[in-house]
Amino acid sequence: MEKQTSTKLKTEKLKAFKDLLNQKINDLLSDAGKTVSEMTNGKENYPDPTDRASLESDRNFELRIRDRERKLILKMQEAIKRIDEGTFGICDDCGGPISEKRLMARPVTTQCIDCKTKHEKMEKLKGE
Repeated sequence: MEKQTSTKLKTEKLKAFKDLLNQKINDLLSDAGKTVSEMTNGKENYPDPTDRASLESDRNFELRIRDRERKLILKMQEAIKRIDEGTFGICDDCGGPISEKRLMARPVTTQCIDCKTKHEKMEKLKGE
């Protein structure tokens, strides 16, 4: 039995998505490596407490960004796994296809736009 893929995504399209995801992962890992290098090789010695506080604030901000990127990398790796398994582009909720336009905008998505909209409305109702 042939595995279903979103709107019968062609092999070339799937390869393009996989290449895009791998490139983004590599870019993010490269940026993370630069951050680690800068933080460990930095010779900042600021006697002024305000300067030290500013540096610490900047580092904390940078680390928060890198943590978000780490989570994004995990989602990208999961998307690549879905491509390999033949389930990329299939909504986790309804089992229907995720539009190619949506996948281009957010290749890590696991929901079609209708299910995502419903999910967000439910979250909003719970939050209020």
